[in-house]
Amino acid sequence: MDFLLTDEQKMIAETARKVGDRFGLDYWRKLDAENTFPREFWAAVCEAGLCGVALPEEYGGAGLGMLEMALIVEALSAGGGGSTIGQLFMINPIFGGVSIAKFGTPKMKKELLPKIISGEINCCMALTEPDAGSNSLEIKTFATGHGNGWRLNGRKIWITGAEAAQKMLVIARTTKVQEVKRRTEGLSMFLVDVERKGLTYSSIEKLGTNTLSSCNIFFEDVDVDGDELVGSLDGGWYELLDVLNTERIVTTAGLVGAAELAFRIAIDYAKERRVFGNRPIAEYQSLQFPFAQAFAEIECARLMNYKAASLFDRGLPYGTEANVGKLIASQAASSGIEHAMQTMGGMGYAKETHLERLWRDARLFRFAPISEQMILNFIAMQNLGLPRSY
Repeated sequence: MDFLLTDEQKMIAETARKVGDRFGLDYWRKLDAENTFPREFWAAVCEAGLCGVALPEEYGGAGLGMLEMALIVEALSAGGGGSTIGQLFMINPIFGGVSIAKFGTPKMKKELLPKIISGEINCCMALTEPDAGSNSLEIKTFATGHGNGWRLNGRKIWITGAEAAQKMLVIARTTKVQEVKRRTEGLSMFLVDVERKGLTYSSIEKLGTNTLSSCNIFFEDVDVDGDELVGSLDGGWYELLDVLNTERIVTTAGLVGAAELAFRIAIDYAKERRVFGNRPIAEYQSLQFPFAQAFAEIECARLMNYKAASLFDRGLPYGTEANVGKLIASQAASSGIEHAMQTMGGMGYAKETHLERLWRDARLFRFAPISEQMILNFIAMQNLGLPRSY
């Protein structure tokens, strides 16, 4: 096994690091306070060719892989954006880019991939429902055949980035669950315009990740054209899994970068802060040991994420690695950033030191895009051979 990055990968990571540094901590604090989508940042990411790193060259991408995307997300997150950077890559080059590149029609690829790669359009995905969170097979949103297309009705919740998106990947039932042999059958994916008659949305007030809205989505007799189907009719579940597991990779990368950033802020402070005999607090083991523990865990998550990305790039199964990396990263980043806040005492609670935003944003990923408990269920069944417990 080779753990060394190539010169090209190092260059890609360095490019991302420079873009991240241009939009430092104060930029993200301002946008967080304003609940504003980071348009200038995303435009710079796309201009640097980072959005399309894993998308096909013939449409303007770099034709590389998820490993390179993970390196980019880590570097951008550590530059100031924190863990929410993973969501930006999730909604655009993954929900939009990967789904179209792998399962879209030639027309979709030609028309939309260049616009996603350039940043001309943003995307989002509508999967989660009020009564079907992690249990995606129980979604009730339904697309009924109508003329040459479908008519869509239903509701989604916690949909990231809908307010800034032009295209929405919608997962709906096209055959009722009572009419299929297996619950995994009868699901389909559609790519529709966000601004379309019958599609409405409203934002949800929340604790963090405020630069990307979370919305309730309502579909009321929304017309879907026949050429807006992504992948196979009624066979969308297994195609969707390729999209969902790659979102784990960018989530983990964002958490690794956020933890790296928080450690740097707090450790720099600890080296300067002096108390009780004029000693810098960085000398105390009670501060050092939790950082060392969190660092060890983050490094393990980083390597597991690289393994998941490398397996994906080689067309090999990677679900276990993607989920394990996300589990460890979410726990280590959450506890590590909280320790960074504790290290700074009252100043760790102040917005001007940025740690409170990093903590608020990272806390989301203990239960999203998949909860710790569901990952543990997955590991118990898939890797340990234990019976289904839910």
